Amino acid sequence: MTPPKDFNDRMLSLGLARVSEAAAHASARLIGRGDEKAADQAAVNAMREQLNMLDIKGVVVIGEGERDEAPMLYIGEEVGSGEGPEVDIALDPLEGTTLTAKDMPNALTVIAMAPRGTLLHAPDVYMEKLAIGPGYAKDVVSLEMSPAERVRALAKARGVKDSDITVCILERPRHEDLIAEVRSTGAAIRLITDGDVAGVIHCAEAELTGIDMYMGSGGAPEGVLAASALKCMGGQMWGKLLFRNDDEKGRAAKAGITDLDRIYSRDELVTADVIFAATGVTNGSIVAGVKREPGFLQTETILMRSKTGSVRRMIYRNPIK
Repeated sequence: MTPPKDFNDRMLSLGLARVSEAAAHASARLIGRGDEKAADQAAVNAMREQLNMLDIKGVVVIGEGERDEAPMLYIGEEVGSGEGPEVDIALDPLEGTTLTAKDMPNALTVIAMAPRGTLLHAPDVYMEKLAIGPGYAKDVVSLEMSPAERVRALAKARGVKDSDITVCILERPRHEDLIAEVRSTGAAIRLITDGDVAGVIHCAEAELTGIDMYMGSGGAPEGVLAASALKCMGGQMWGKLLFRNDDEKGRAAKAGITDLDRIYSRDELVTADVIFAATGVTNGSIVAGVKREPGFLQTETILMRSKTGSVRRMIYRNPIK
């Protein structure tokens, strides 16, 4: 799909970085304070304020929840100045509210932007996810494979032993069987407590993170954000929505999804060029967390554009007022 001419991703990308930076600054005051809701609300407030400064006609398609669940940055909320390109926005003002409250690694502020109608309007349900980094043949692994088959297939593609593969999995009771099967192959597992957007991004930088593949179920909205990042960095990803009851199926219908068994590829989750920004709140393996210096706050942001495949890391020192 050819993006509209007025979607100037090069010019919009720096504005997007400012949005994620502002959210990180706001939530940094609550690192280690034990208050998840306050940390999230601070990030939401700051992100919304900065979004409304951008010259865009933006609609939040992945946000804090439905309108009756979230007072701000709710799904369907219009943001921006109302001037400029029509865009879809997917965001998680604070991915890792628990991580922030407990001062644990890998809390991020995350946002993606793409032309209107090109980001999947994923309902707030679970999604089974599978992701690998760049450099592999198409569909070398798939969701149709068992977890053990995926490990063996990826090891074969890399020309290594199964035991040389490392898989990232969210540590949850629902993943006990998955973890046992992966370990039965001899593969290693990197368990994470929260933040599966970061988990998927790790696959794209295997030489730095040591993670070859991401598996498991997590939030569908986070799946769209992760696919946005992976589209910029390279790599393959698949997602399948999981429904526990009729209410969740109703959410999918409300989002315009009719094929409940569909497996989405990365480019079906994000169908056009996208820009992505993430700023560290607590220290992590992707970006450094907020650092306090005398009179300053310092953040690190990763800013990416799928159109060029560019990945930019930016250090921002902001005077404390």
